[in-house]
Amino acid sequence: MAKRISYLSMFTAFAIILSYIEVILPFNFGIPGVKLGLANLVVVIVLFNIGPREAMLINIVRIFIIALLFGNPFSLLFSFAGAFISFVFMFLAMKSKLFSIIAVSVVGGVTHNIAQIVIASLVVETYGILYYLPVLIIAGFVTGLVLGIIANLFQNKVKTLLRQV
Repeated sequence: MAKRISYLSMFTAFAIILSYIEVILPFNFGIPGVKLGLANLVVVIVLFNIGPREAMLINIVRIFIIALLFGNPFSLLFSFAGAFISFVFMFLAMKSKLFSIIAVSVVGGVTHNIAQIVIASLVVETYGILYYLPVLIIAGFVTGLVLGIIANLFQNKVKTLLRQV
């Protein structure tokens, strides 16, 4: 049990560090609001190797800590909405056993961006910003693909590490 808690703490810290890296070194793609979503790498790995409860817990803890340190109520709202919706869809995709870890990551990237633009349209009370949705879907696909490939590369190492738990 102590090893399990240690590994979950390590994954949580890693997710927070990756989020922090995105705060201090924003990757500018020339598209406003588009980020790599590096912390999703940890969420996908934990989802596939430990379980959905643990992955969601890591996601929630990471979001609250980053919002408290570097954000505001709006960043918390957008982050939580995107993370929650994308997590639900990633979980369903994984549970169906029809999707690889790469495809699940893509599902997460796309649904995260869809959720955030829907929340943004509700906050600013206009649906005019939904024109931006195709750009965000493409960006979510690309970033989800990149992170999914990285997660796939680490799968065997993580499985070996966790067998010791």
